[in-house]
Amino acid sequence: MWNWFHRLGAPRSFFEMTGRWLPWLSAASLLTLGAGTAWALVFAPADYQQGESVRIMYVHVPTSILAQSSYMMMATAAAVFLIWRIKLADIALQCIAPIGASITALALITGSLWGKPMWGTWWVWDARLTSTLVLLFLFIGVMALRSAMENRQAAGRATAILAVVGVINLPIIKFSVNWWNTLHQSSSFTLTEKPAMPPEMWMPLLVMVIGFYLFLFVALILGMRNEILRRESRTQWVKQWVQEKSRNAV
Repeated sequence: MWNWFHRLGAPRSFFEMTGRWLPWLSAASLLTLGAGTAWALVFAPADYQQGESVRIMYVHVPTSILAQSSYMMMATAAAVFLIWRIKLADIALQCIAPIGASITALALITGSLWGKPMWGTWWVWDARLTSTLVLLFLFIGVMALRSAMENRQAAGRATAILAVVGVINLPIIKFSVNWWNTLHQSSSFTLTEKPAMPPEMWMPLLVMVIGFYLFLFVALILGMRNEILRRESRTQWVKQWVQEKSRNAV
């Protein structure tokens, strides 16, 4: 097992292994998201109180979950890089940040669209909303800090420290609805408790969550593979890979 993780931590081994995974992960992501979207928009019932506006939930809830998960993944990669100086961890840290920022922004946008008919306003400085906005700023801060520093090693260490420190915001996001009196409702869907909604509503939501996770993995792998090619462009194995791709394209 340790040898497998050691091989996966090498950029070349990761590149070769993920090349075999990508077609399957991409197909699974497209099928799951397609099925979940059709189920959520066409077959799932409207809510007896919220009506058709509840369908925003099928994008808002998965993106909200993924926003926190992607930050935890980024912070984990940062910790691995700080402790063991594994090059691939720094690559993962760099590539997760823009994906996480996009997902967090989508969660905030869909939350505003859902909040308007429910709360009568697009935005309030609610504890959950504000802490999620801070999460977006943390993702952007990691990207801005890396782009502002020319030395790659120094940029890696600085962004890793920022990512690890920012983990303190995650429990605030999760428990804010319990700690403070907020407009935002408590979680109606978790993997450890019985859902507070009927099966015909939470089952398509679960499919969408799985589909979004698969999409996250596909996007992350693609970004990491591109970054590996950029960083390893002078190595012999990358030159051979490019030559083989060129021959196959002819």
